[in-house]
Amino acid sequence: MTAFDERSALPYELPDYATITPEHYEPAILAGMAAQRAQVEAIAADPAPPTVENTLEALERSGGALGRALVAFENQLAADATPFLEDVEERLAPQLAAHRDAVLMHRALHARLEALERAEGTSLAPDAAWLLRRRLVDARRAGVALDDDAQAVLRELNARLTTLEAQFGRRLLAGANAASVLVTDESELDGLPEDAKDGARAAAQSRGRDGWLLEMQLPTHQNVVAALTDRDLRERVQRASESRGADGSEHDTRAVLLEIVRLRARRARLLGYPHHAAYVAEDSTAQTADAVAAMLARLTPPAVANARAEAAELEAALRADAGPDATLRASDWAFYAERVRKERYALDDALLRPYLELERVLHDGVFAAAHRLFGLSFAERDDLRGYHPDVRVFEVFDAPEPGEPDQGLGLFLADLYTRESKRGGAWMNTLVDQNHLLGQRPVVVNNLNIVKPPAGRPALLAWDEVITLFHEFGHALHGLLSDVRYPSQSGTEVPRDFVEYPSQVNEMWAWDPSVLESFAVHHATGEPMPREWVETLRASRQYGEGFATTEYLAAALLDQAWHRLAPEDVPASVDDVVGFEERALEQAGVAYAPVPPRYRTTYYNHVFGSGYSAAYYAYIWSEVLDADTVRWYEENGGLTRRNGETFRRSLLAKGGSQDPLASFRDLRGRDADIAPLLERRGLGA
Repeated sequence: MTAFDERSALPYELPDYATITPEHYEPAILAGMAAQRAQVEAIAADPAPPTVENTLEALERSGGALGRALVAFENQLAADATPFLEDVEERLAPQLAAHRDAVLMHRALHARLEALERAEGTSLAPDAAWLLRRRLVDARRAGVALDDDAQAVLRELNARLTTLEAQFGRRLLAGANAASVLVTDESELDGLPEDAKDGARAAAQSRGRDGWLLEMQLPTHQNVVAALTDRDLRERVQRASESRGADGSEHDTRAVLLEIVRLRARRARLLGYPHHAAYVAEDSTAQTADAVAAMLARLTPPAVANARAEAAELEAALRADAGPDATLRASDWAFYAERVRKERYALDDALLRPYLELERVLHDGVFAAAHRLFGLSFAERDDLRGYHPDVRVFEVFDAPEPGEPDQGLGLFLADLYTRESKRGGAWMNTLVDQNHLLGQRPVVVNNLNIVKPPAGRPALLAWDEVITLFHEFGHALHGLLSDVRYPSQSGTEVPRDFVEYPSQVNEMWAWDPSVLESFAVHHATGEPMPREWVETLRASRQYGEGFATTEYLAAALLDQAWHRLAPEDVPASVDDVVGFEERALEQAGVAYAPVPPRYRTTYYNHVFGSGYSAAYYAYIWSEVLDADTVRWYEENGGLTRRNGETFRRSLLAKGGSQDPLASFRDLRGRDADIAPLLERRGLGA
């Protein structure tokens, strides 16, 4: 018996973190793999003709113990890693890859699925038909049709890749911690808000250091540089950020990422694709790498032109301080952008922070918008424990129709503060997938990296962090409001270039006047944010879009460049990584020193340590759908229960139970229009 053999007895099957220890994971995962292999063999060998029940649904039911162990393990590994857990990951990664290959490449199982399609394909329920189609596509893309020798090579590639991806993430986390900038002279922190200084002091103390520790966020841009008046310190922070993974230390990621790129290219060729980007795009809503390239190429020239126009204004402000020969650097951008924004809009981010207190934003912003749209309500469950003391557990209640009594819907776990053991960035995980087949309700997690204030002090947010909170909760809603039969179609089980769409839509409610005015309240005085500030904040929304779009596109284009390489074209030496990056950005027309990519190659966790390889374009591809949906909300009255229910039924509830673009068409009545995105981003018609 292992800790995950049976479904948890806790509410909504929340993993019992009070009893789970790190030592439980490895034996449970190993036993879970063995159990699922036996289940799959039994399905494949069943002498009865294949049916939905004995084949498709039997596969959906298989691997329950493995799934329970894996979701708990992978969530904890990302949010509260230890050397022990990282060692477990490195040992298990190739075995898990081999297990997935064994299921997907199982020829007898595949033959049974093909027989089911021939026998019942036209008579299946729509969700079962889509599930069968996806099973067959996944098997083909996994190499089920290859001969024995080719399958053996593919298995070796997959095993090695999972090991390397784990190594990349491990080195990146350690490198980010090592790159944090220690400040010992408080005068250098001039301009940094007091609450941010308190957080930096606490961070230093937590690592046994004297002074103030400016911890690294995952992207190139570090929020602190917008406030620091000391230009040398700003540059020090910027260089620390951009040098991660390329410093020759034990945290250097270059050798690992080069091998990842090479092996992905080899795998794509083995499977019959020209490169990894083509392999990824085929299984997305984009369908082809050329379609991805065409969109990025269309957006790049106007974005860079906008960024250069913004830079001219910022450089003028810089030269007023530093002399007529001063040149704008990447480390200057956020500082002078904040100054220009303040002058143009009379808006100062430091003045906004006291009005953006975390608890108020969460309850009177994020939760309140979900209540008005979908009838959801939230009650904190202090009796339920998460995987770390910082994790808070909320029970989510649903009133399906206005006036009906609330019903328990699921659990929402909020893990909002940064710590040394948590990887950077923000993300959503699912611990229990909603599905009717097994009678399960959703348990979802949001992770952010907000600096934790000292005990007794409020957590005050930058506006970008407010947007991130709404964004990640959009993913949570996708999981919570799922209404599907099959676990593998639940919530966010959709293509990469669709999954960001609902989360991006949810950002709109941070800007909604009625929502913003509810949560933008001074944490000490209780006074609402001055109305003119609210209006100015909304008016300044498009300010800086040149920078934002260019840094994003640079990262998306860099991802594509690495993953369009043939195996023989991958650089051979770690010394060539930076040169390749520079050439790729230059050729794409997005090389502009004051605006570096959102992620440089050596700390690009999305594509080398996570699941976004050749798919970072997904954010802006999804934003086409998002911007068009925002237009739909505006045309139909905005923040209303009627609109929320329509969005819920047409899109969120469907998860991956049908073609996701069909879900969009159910909502909009047509395919997406790119015009709202171009308008939002200031990119012209």
